[in-house]
Amino acid sequence: MRSFARRTLAVGGAFAVAAAPLALTIGVDGASGSAAHAARTVSLKDSGNLHKTSKHGFNLYESGSASGSISGPITVHLDVVNTNKVTAELTVNPKGGSITGKASGDYRTNGGTASFSGTMTITHGSGSYSGAHGSGISFTGTIQRSNDSMTVHVNGNFSS
Repeated sequence: MRSFARRTLAVGGAFAVAAAPLALTIGVDGASGSAAHAARTVSLKDSGNLHKTSKHGFNLYESGSASGSISGPITVHLDVVNTNKVTAELTVNPKGGSITGKASGDYRTNGGTASFSGTMTITHGSGSYSGAHGSGISFTGTIQRSNDSMTVHVNGNFSS
């Protein structure tokens, strides 16, 4: 009888050890009643075509549509910091949530076109993208200086 009890405890203990990481991955209801969800990796390969909604000095506010792996309305606030540098904040609103990121990069002008390239960090997500985070995402684009229309490209991965 003791041998059976030891085997039962050993099997039960092994199951508990094996189930613990699974419970952490799929989530366990806590006191708040909400369940955690497993992180997923999202691959971005998106482009956005935007038009100027307003301009204040060297700050451009743009909106348009993003297409690619995550499609939906997109807004960008781009700040030309100096003749060589830009910073930006962008938000995409795909079905089911939103994703916000901050970017910085080099800025160049060539006649009637300006271009920028740098990296972006995902700082926030909501809805089905809640908990979104990631860094080192490629951020490039062009600006037609005659009407301030903008094209933006993002490539990389983030977790949600």
